[in-house]
Amino acid sequence: MKTLYASLVVAALLGPNSVFATDECVDATAAGSSTVTQSSPSTSSSTSTTTTSVDLSSVGGSGTNITEASETEVDGVSYCYVEGYLPPAAKWMLRLPVSTWTQRYLQAGCGGLCGPTMAALSVVAAEGSDTYENGHFAIATTDMDGTTDGSFALNEEAFINFAYLAVHNTAEVSKALIKQYYGQEQAYAYFNGCSDGGREAVMSALRYPEDFNGIVAGAPAFLFQFQNSFHHAWDAVSNLDDNHEAIFNPSRIPILHDAVIAACDTLDGVEDGLLADPRICSFDPSTIQCVDDADNSTCLTAAETQVAVDFYTGPMDEATSEHLTVSELQFGSENAWVGVGIPATDGGSVASESMALATLRYLIFEDTPGENYTLSDFVFANSTIELLKPHHPFLDAVSPDLSPFRAAGGKLILWHGWADQHISPRTTIAYHEKLVDNMGADAVEDFSRMYLFPGVWHCGEGEGMASFDLLTPMLNWVEAGEAPHEIATSTEVDSSTSGSSSTVYRTRPAYPYPSVATYSGAGDVNNASSWEEGSALFTNLTGYWLGESFFDVFTPVMKP
Repeated sequence: MKTLYASLVVAALLGPNSVFATDECVDATAAGSSTVTQSSPSTSSSTSTTTTSVDLSSVGGSGTNITEASETEVDGVSYCYVEGYLPPAAKWMLRLPVSTWTQRYLQAGCGGLCGPTMAALSVVAAEGSDTYENGHFAIATTDMDGTTDGSFALNEEAFINFAYLAVHNTAEVSKALIKQYYGQEQAYAYFNGCSDGGREAVMSALRYPEDFNGIVAGAPAFLFQFQNSFHHAWDAVSNLDDNHEAIFNPSRIPILHDAVIAACDTLDGVEDGLLADPRICSFDPSTIQCVDDADNSTCLTAAETQVAVDFYTGPMDEATSEHLTVSELQFGSENAWVGVGIPATDGGSVASESMALATLRYLIFEDTPGENYTLSDFVFANSTIELLKPHHPFLDAVSPDLSPFRAAGGKLILWHGWADQHISPRTTIAYHEKLVDNMGADAVEDFSRMYLFPGVWHCGEGEGMASFDLLTPMLNWVEAGEAPHEIATSTEVDSSTSGSSSTVYRTRPAYPYPSVATYSGAGDVNNASSWEEGSALFTNLTGYWLGESFFDVFTPVMKP
């Protein structure tokens, strides 16, 4: 048996001489008792309750504080919920299981530019994980000191927090509280994030290789500057006419998507509405462009056709037509464009514009242009890449040398949806190739795996099998030495026909890149038993792009 601390005393509010105390974070069934005991997987002793202290400012920096500590229940699991701030204003939160902890710590990433819309301790790619769903983790997250408009970067401390430090300090504070609360340290620490959370994940492996034993990084925005400038700006302006009105509107998307699927669906050997690897598709949007004055209910206008071409091509140098990035949207992702590059409603705004403007105005240029900067000021040219170099080793997390992380015994799972509408999977593939090129295939195989999921949108959802668990395989890899291989994926598919409605539960395995799931040729295509591991459908390496040098090995810097 072990003792929960009835009084959590933390010298953290104003520094080492200030004290915060609460007796709320105890087992509700024993509230008011001076001694609280519960079972533990690591000890059988029972001791009297004692009041101890921990100085959070020593791990999170001067000004680190706790603003709330209370008992709460989430999905039937009781937690001691603790919330506070890292200087200057990064919010962090930690849930400590009252009676279900198994000596594991999990930190979740956030998305976008974080801030008030921070993830409420949500974890992706963990569908069906008993360890997560049954409250076996002490779990934390932080809002990174960000704001959606990007203006936080005017404060250097906040900018540093967003770039990398808030994740590290949240881990340090959380681990200190874990030791304080349970009387012992965690046995294993994990990180799971998607989008900017994916950047945070790989950044942790790069900068603090001993912070986490296992890291799951989904759709990582780790080429942060290119992603949020060239890519999002390109998608935003490509769909604007001379009057700054949207060319392609949501009601027209099915025309394009259906044509892509009709042209390329069976190239992977099965008709299932998904593209196992969109790179083998060579669909030409001009084949569905309206001829003369034809009724455009089944075809695209010339302007709409050009938008589709631009989205599939990705940012190009205005003078040389060379690729600036590897961020082109993939065939089969069209339905996911709505709300990102295509307005969700006629005349509506798009996420690509707001993300690009926030980044361009405050985060990536040494000479911060500020709120008056518009997308008309941005130049799609190699010369602009030069302007991104100063902040590259500060904000980006794509140095292809994770040798210290591997040496520390760390494990990494990268994953991406093929139909991602925000961050192209081609960027993650290019990084993986550079990782192999720099560290060697055997070394990468020793500590890293990458999975690509057909038809899956940004961080989940979509037409593909978007329900899967990468967290449990990571635990097995770290704790038992069992490297992940086949991953079970699933989704519900509407198979309604005229006059009837039904839902089919579709399951399918996924395999480490470059392998793909291949239909065996017999059995129900919606059943995983009809699928097996197949060879790569596309074997060419990523071609040259103007920003390729950003994937060279670099040493991260501490300040912008």
